[in-house]
Amino acid sequence: MTHRTTFALDEGTMTRIKGLAERWDVSQAEVVRRAVSQAEMAASKPDPVAMLKQLHSAGAGLSASSAEAYLSEVRQDRKTWRGR
Repeated sequence: MTHRTTFALDEGTMTRIKGLAERWDVSQAEVVRRAVSQAEMAASKPDPVAMLKQLHSAGAGLSASSAEAYLSEVRQDRKTWRGR
């Protein structure tokens, strides 16, 4: 499983890697493996803003009148549940 690799890192990055290795009680290589894994997971998550824009551009959703009718019904149901 071992692949030896050489990286040229700036002093700040090296300091942070060493600090994390010490804090987590793992090797510097493990810090890099975890960072790559986290970056990979973050990159595979859908972008919620892009998804919302896509939804809006597709014209999906309720009309304003349908939404208002639904909200009125919910308000009335809440009054009934609360005994008002």
